[in-house]
Amino acid sequence: MRILLADDHALVRRGVRLILDREPDLEVVAEAGDGAEAIDMARAHAVDLAVLDIAMPRLTGLQATRELAALKPGLRILMLTMHDNEQYLFQALKAGACGYVLKSVADRDLVAACRAAMRDEPFLYPGAVTALIRNYLDRVRHGEEAADHILTPREEEVLKLVAEGHSSKEIAEILFISIKTVQRHRANLLHKLGLRDRLELTRYAIRAGLIEP
Repeated sequence: MRILLADDHALVRRGVRLILDREPDLEVVAEAGDGAEAIDMARAHAVDLAVLDIAMPRLTGLQATRELAALKPGLRILMLTMHDNEQYLFQALKAGACGYVLKSVADRDLVAACRAAMRDEPFLYPGAVTALIRNYLDRVRHGEEAADHILTPREEEVLKLVAEGHSSKEIAEILFISIKTVQRHRANLLHKLGLRDRLELTRYAIRAGLIEP
């Protein structure tokens, strides 16, 4: 796993590099002292994972994360920070980071976070998980739309039938709507859920409990 490491303190970079380089499957191939340099390094080197500090000159880690996510969509990004701060956590996840590691426990958590990132799994320290759950419960209590209720009842019906393998013609006949309307619902489903095809719709329907696996 080829890693880009960005932190404006050389001493911190050296310590983090020692943690990562002693692992046989991890290798720091590029270092940067700020967010702008991190983007340059990502362009110049083949990297699988970027480990970025949040507070850096020129471009912050959050700004660099947004740029890198657009520049290299397949690149995994971890935030390594001294800030145990909910606002930074949510901003990092929104920007495209897949994990949030505190510097105070980097010697314990960072290697596990890197490996989780390469498995396409999120990594959050326990306090961050608590913050996410609290945020979700607050939104539910205040009547904000939860993620699992973004589909209309009709879209849910179409999704279930698509996942069961029915054609657009069959779905139109079952629901007494036109084929064109079915196709519009399918397009809306893909757009709303950020999915690409029938297979991904089927997987979503299984996760949502609409059909049996």
